[in-house]
Amino acid sequence: MEEIDQTGAAKWLLQLELGKKADEKWSSKGRKIVKRYRDERGDAKSGEEKYNILWSNVRTLQPAVYSKRPKAYVARRYKDRDPIARAACQMLQRAIQYELDYYNDFDSAMRNAVLDRLLPGRGVAWVRFEPHLADVPPEADEGVQVTDDTTEENHEGYECAPTDYVFWEDFRNGPARTWEEVPWVARRVYMTKEEGEKRFGDKWKDVPLSHQPIGLDSYRDGPYKSQVENLKKAKVWEIWDKTTSKVIWVAEGFQQVLDERDDPLGLEGFFPCPKPLYSTLTTDSLVPVPDYVQYQDQARELDLITNRISLLVKACKVVGVYAGDEKSIPRIFTEGTDNTLIPVDNWAMFAEKGGLKGMIDWVPLDQVSMCLEKLYLAREQVKQVIYEVTGISDILRGASQAQETLGAQQIKAQFASMRLEDMKKDVSRFASDIIRIKAQIICDLYRPETIIAMSGIMNTDDKQYAQQALALIKQEPLRNFRIEVAADSMVELDEMSERNDRMEFLKAAAAFLQQAIPAAQTVPEIGPLVGEMLMFAVRSWKTAEPIEEAFDQAVAKLNEPKPPAPPPPEVIKAQADAQTAQINAQVAQVKAQSETVKAQAEVQKAQAEIAKSQMEAQGQSAAEQAKAFMEAQLTMMEQQHTEKMEAARIQFEAWKTELQEATKIQIANMNAEVKMNDTAVQAANAEVSAEIQQQEVNNRAENDKASLKVAEKAAKAKEKGSE
Repeated sequence: MEEIDQTGAAKWLLQLELGKKADEKWSSKGRKIVKRYRDERGDAKSGEEKYNILWSNVRTLQPAVYSKRPKAYVARRYKDRDPIARAACQMLQRAIQYELDYYNDFDSAMRNAVLDRLLPGRGVAWVRFEPHLADVPPEADEGVQVTDDTTEENHEGYECAPTDYVFWEDFRNGPARTWEEVPWVARRVYMTKEEGEKRFGDKWKDVPLSHQPIGLDSYRDGPYKSQVENLKKAKVWEIWDKTTSKVIWVAEGFQQVLDERDDPLGLEGFFPCPKPLYSTLTTDSLVPVPDYVQYQDQARELDLITNRISLLVKACKVVGVYAGDEKSIPRIFTEGTDNTLIPVDNWAMFAEKGGLKGMIDWVPLDQVSMCLEKLYLAREQVKQVIYEVTGISDILRGASQAQETLGAQQIKAQFASMRLEDMKKDVSRFASDIIRIKAQIICDLYRPETIIAMSGIMNTDDKQYAQQALALIKQEPLRNFRIEVAADSMVELDEMSERNDRMEFLKAAAAFLQQAIPAAQTVPEIGPLVGEMLMFAVRSWKTAEPIEEAFDQAVAKLNEPKPPAPPPPEVIKAQADAQTAQINAQVAQVKAQSETVKAQAEVQKAQAEIAKSQMEAQGQSAAEQAKAFMEAQLTMMEQQHTEKMEAARIQFEAWKTELQEATKIQIANMNAEVKMNDTAVQAANAEVSAEIQQQEVNNRAENDKASLKVAEKAAKAKEKGSE
């Protein structure tokens, strides 16, 4: 046999074959169990009577764990006072619930998955993103999958996240001991030639159509020969590889990869399917053990007992023999009617033989009836053993004894719920995982207008937070929200439970408000504390979430300062009279004050005239004094200037004399000691003379500047004196 290249499609086809081989024994058991559940044995023949306890158990357990669409629950992970986060939770929860209620795919997938869980032992569902928008070809849309039906719509389209049921034999996963170790998952879909060409293009023309409906071969040569090929389909596997974050499509019998893309959905767990619903698992394998295997021996025993009971029931009939020479005896059973006598030919001989009792002998039925009683009792005992194995109690099956008390029945129901609690939680986990995947697709891939339309947030009190809540949904990771499905919300008993929860909440809220409001009115300082206590209780009730905003508004109004109550009419009249009298008194007081002010103004006017005269006289005297003072000052300054100039002249003359004497002494010394050059001496004398002349010029300039300053000061003093 030629070795297949372990690249491209060959690698994945080999992986799929290995997965099929690992599930082969389990698949064989599953097919037998489904056949037993459907009771596919043709027409029941004598000696083949069976008791289909499997069908009975499944039909009992299925509605006990899932009977209606669940209610999605989205809450803030931390119940803080955050209206935007609360509005975001309401928006996301309403959008999810719209998907669950408007489309039937989720409910159908859940029912089929639960049925597969109860029969072969593995139930699988698959979530995909399906946009219905304009100008979105299949090649351009990253979220398209093999079962997507994308068409060119207008821009007023919509998005949805359908939930597909995956047949239990059309699912594969990579080798692993637990679900957390699974490297890849795959599902098989069947595509016609037209569907494949539309999805994969030219590659599809060489893909073999290896799947055909049962019995199609018999129509190859008939009048439907031309339609036989159109009914054939190819087996396409959609593989999600977590290790490479890629999605691969391959077809059985085709050695090329049809398509390969990067992660199209961007889910936190990567896989578009939750952990399947498994029956019995161990930590060394993900191949489940069907529930029926646990009690198949008892089921066979039950079939054997039922078959024997059927045979004995057939044998349990009134038969006997009679004397052949008496022809009238059979006429009693064939012709005898009410009030009719059958004649006897020889009465004396008939009576001598003992009459009718002596002529007839019946087959005894005592042994048959006793055996039937034993078999019926044995069958009930076997059924009880099966119920103990499966966890079905008599209270769930609607059977109870009249002498049982209510407490006894409640204990039985509690025991049964304990046995089924694990299965209910697993179904709840499965539904919650599907809804989480839907929620992440809604947050990441839905348009804002679609989310707003699905949630109907604009019709609620939280519409003011719609845009901020939408931004929070688009930006925050999904782990900041807690999304779950309560196990009780998927069974019919939940309606009564929800009604009781609401009534209990209303009673508790009414009792609290009845005591808290008067206390807050008496002591307004504790109003905020009362409001926080109320909201602390409201946020803990799931049933109160739709009216949480109304409670917030009520608490805010409760904490607002209240205007004082209006006084009675008598007090208002007395206050008005008092205010009128007070106003009249104030008017009189103002009038008196105005007269006083007028008199004071006259006095002040007279005082101002006197002050003016005094100031004029004082001003003239001060001017004369200032003039005399300035003249004295000017005379004194001129005298001081003259004295300074004289002192400077005397000092200059003394310096000049000292300099001349020193020069003469220096010249004499120079003539006596050395013979000097006449030219140098003349130059030195000229230099000394020039220095003396320059000093005289500088002294005269300083004297002129000082005289000018004295004159300027005198002029300014005269101007001030004249003013």
